[in-house]
Amino acid sequence: MASASESEILNVYPHRWAVPRDAWGRLFETAGHEIGVLVYSGLFLAEDAGVLRTFADKAETGVRVRVLLGDPDSAHVANRGADEGIDDAMAAKIRNVMVLYDRALGGADGVELRLHDTVLYNSVYRADDQLLVNTHVHGFGASHAPVLHLKRIPGGEMVNTYVESFDRIWAQAKPVHP
Repeated sequence: MASASESEILNVYPHRWAVPRDAWGRLFETAGHEIGVLVYSGLFLAEDAGVLRTFADKAETGVRVRVLLGDPDSAHVANRGADEGIDDAMAAKIRNVMVLYDRALGGADGVELRLHDTVLYNSVYRADDQLLVNTHVHGFGASHAPVLHLKRIPGGEMVNTYVESFDRIWAQAKPVHP
């Protein structure tokens, strides 16, 4: 099992900002069934018109697009803002992202947006069986933390673990209605 799980690792980036910009678009463009995003704010994605266009295009072709944002009124978001030294700016970033997603994707069939109230240990970006997992490090913004590029393979367990975690959070999250 260990060797299979190790084979799931395609790449490791020392920081999210070190992931090539086009890698995000390529990841989501490969999706044939599902795109999933689990973040507190993920502002860098919501500001990327190309990624938003990919989400809309994929949803139009039947790909399920699920986005989980942190509940801006939750204690966990407040704590993360304090940990990063940005305090209330974290909740403001989430509210900004909600507006950006609503403008670009609001009402699109196949796109679902929910708010979660969980401690976020990792941000997860999914396209079918590939993930970019942005680990979180206390006292640092997510852009400064490492990212694992993973791909599900037979016998591997890492991708399944992150997908199961995403699904658990999704099941408890509150839908956002435009």
